[in-house]
Amino acid sequence: MKIFGTDGVRGRANEEPMTATTLTKFGIVVGSLFLPETSRGKVIIGKDTRLSGYLIESAITAGLASAGMDSILVGPMPTPAISMLTKDTNADLGIMISASHNPFEDNGIKLFGPDGYKLTDEMESKIENMMNQNCSTLLASPKDLGRAFRLEEADRKYIEYLKKTMPKGKSLKGLKVVLDCANGSAYQIAPLVFRELGAEVTCLGDNPDGLNINSKCGALDTKLMQETVCNEGAHIGIALDGDADRLIIADEKGEIIDGDQILATIAQAWKTNGKLLENKVIGTVMSNFGLEQFLNSIGVDLVRVQVGDRFVVEKMRSAGCNLGGEQSGHTIISDYSVTGDGILVALQVLSIITESDNPTSKSCRLFRSRPQIQKNVSYSSKRTIIDSKIRQIVEEFEKMIGDKGRLLVRKSGTEPVIRVMAEGEDREIVTKVVDNVAEALENII
Repeated sequence: MKIFGTDGVRGRANEEPMTATTLTKFGIVVGSLFLPETSRGKVIIGKDTRLSGYLIESAITAGLASAGMDSILVGPMPTPAISMLTKDTNADLGIMISASHNPFEDNGIKLFGPDGYKLTDEMESKIENMMNQNCSTLLASPKDLGRAFRLEEADRKYIEYLKKTMPKGKSLKGLKVVLDCANGSAYQIAPLVFRELGAEVTCLGDNPDGLNINSKCGALDTKLMQETVCNEGAHIGIALDGDADRLIIADEKGEIIDGDQILATIAQAWKTNGKLLENKVIGTVMSNFGLEQFLNSIGVDLVRVQVGDRFVVEKMRSAGCNLGGEQSGHTIISDYSVTGDGILVALQVLSIITESDNPTSKSCRLFRSRPQIQKNVSYSSKRTIIDSKIRQIVEEFEKMIGDKGRLLVRKSGTEPVIRVMAEGEDREIVTKVVDNVAEALENII
């Protein structure tokens, strides 16, 4: 059974692999793998606000207890908080229950090792292999069964950690911020962070009901946030996704600043003050060419990897870099965190803005993006996709876009869609290429 995708396990709630039976076994397997030899092990477990989180949390906790692992439950908590708390509490494993930006019907699981990093491909493969085997030998004796506890003040630990990432003495007093929490895991924590640092905060997406996570709100639907920025006369809009590991910004005019512009903003500031390591920024194949040109102009190289923040992090570690991210808003600042953290990155951007006399539109929009169009083509998750046919289609339409642009077609690792992206100088040609490729794909899948 293959259960891991680009970013952990993901699927429709109460359907395989996100069923109570399978997830209990999953808990047994990961519990046995991370159980210390000489002491009782412990696992930090957080979740977002999806209704299915109760089912999944209970099933995994039962499996962990069967393997002899104690579970420390922290409730709704951003994904980066679980990474931080796993390391901070010396836990053996961290588990985040979330499907990130997906709708409430989906849910997922992200795993963090004792160092706070996401698990390697090798460890994920080991878990998958064990899931296909009989696990009766992995069960603990009655006296060694695990327990479940609540960790009090976990949210306060994370809030204080975030506040300490701001330069000493730095305040957000005088800033008007519109904050969209996507009805997700940061709905309680994020407003407190910005308010305690002095900002005047207007909150959106802070009333989760188990079904409205990412619904017409958050980083993937910023319309309301943009409108509110303009209506309130705010200095900046901040939109998080369901598990708060990504960030999209709106400037004072309500215009969007994406992950590429955020990377450029931090890179320029850190290049100037000597904080940028190796004069490199790690991006992905989706990073806009305009970002690459801008970075090159200030003496910084853009290194591209495949899509997925875990691949960005892996490259950052191997290359000795401290800044990387995705156009989608996953930004990793390894000086403070080993995974994407929307709140943390927002604080770094706000710190840069407050040191400048310029508004957000000038501080955070540093290059002209090339026209880049993307379209998703849905397919049945049970359908086998013939890669050779996809390659044939790509080669055909690459001729249309020529050497002044690029075409990228890839299967999503988080949902059953094929993503078609084209980039170039001429928006009309780029749009035509994407539409034609999408139509061709729909005819073969």
